[in-house]
Parts: sequence; C-alpha cells; structure tokens
Amino acid sequence: MIEIRWHGRGGQGAKTASQLLADAAFMAGQYVQSFPEYGPERSGAPITAYNRISPERCMIHSNIYEPDYVAVVDETLLESVDVTSGLKEEGAIIVNTHKSPDEIRPLLKGYKGRVCTIDARHISMLNLGAYFPNTPMLAAVVAVSGCVDKEQFIKDMEGSYRHKFARKPQVIEGNLNCLKQAMSEVKG
Repeated sequence: MIEIRWHGRGGQGAKTASQLLADAAFMAGQYVQSFPEYGPERSGAPITAYNRISPERCMIHSNIYEPDYVAVVDETLLESVDVTSGLKEEGAIIVNTHKSPDEIRPLLKGYKGRVCTIDARHISMLNLGAYFPNTPMLAAVVAVSGCVDKEQFIKDMEGSYRHKFARKPQVIEGNLNCLKQAMSEVKG
C-alpha cells in the first residue's frame, strides 16, 4: 500500500488532486481512498488531503500518520506546518517551488529522505495562462511515487479531462501539457 499526504491551502486544488490521483489509480485496477481534512472551509486556510493506493482492499479508515510520500502544494506551509511529520525516509517529499531540492532541505526539520521540487507555478502559467498548481503537482506525485504507470496515467487523465471539461475543450490540451511537462521537470 502507498500512502500519500497532501498539504495545501483552500482553493489551490490539493483535495482535487488527491481525488484525481484516486481516480487514476482506480482506473489502473487499484483499490483507493481519497479524503480531505480541514477546519472551517475558507480560501487560503491550510488543508490536508490523503490517498491510499493498494492492490488489495484497504480496511484502514483513519488519517495517514506515516505517509510514504508528502506533496506540498504551497511552499509557505513549510514555515507553519510540520509537513515531514511521520514521513518515511524511504519515501519522498515533493514541494511546489522554484528552488532546488538542496535549497528546500534545510526547511524540512532534519528530514533525511528524498526531497523533490517542481515549479508548478511556472508550468501552470506557461500551459494554462493562470495559476492552478494541482495539475503539475499531481503529475509530480505520479512521477516520484510510481503509484501508477506514467503512460497509462496520461491516457486516463485525457479521458477524465475530456469528460470533466466537455464544455470547455480548450483547456484539455493545456492540462495535458501541464501533466507531461511536470513529469519531466520534477527535480530530485
């Protein structure tokens, strides 16, 4: 079983990315869980979302306290949230930032495992013309964790986007380009 914890702020799409990852893993034949945790729902407030992905049915129904992977959608959370709490050293943390993994490591309270970074802002602005960090972060998590096959993931997401954006077909190509670029540009 792979357990992933997402840290973001309300409105950045961490919950949506968690749900899309669950959809992709489900389409790949896995058992999945995707659920958020947050206080009063307001834009900008810290939120946490979770994924469990397993080839066997999972009977655990709690938050994830020892994740294999952590995705940090908003770099400013490194200052206020212990994002590495319980993170397994065999896993990795993926941070949305323009900085290198070596520049981020000192901010991670002594975490010794793999540190990965992705400039989701740049990728999103380039491909979508607006800041939607969840799409590049989703691809970075897939690339780093290997929780689903990358090529199949792109095909499944294309189908998902064609359904989700049926009335806005102009955004499909940009989102697919975000996914592909993020998979190739994640550092670490």
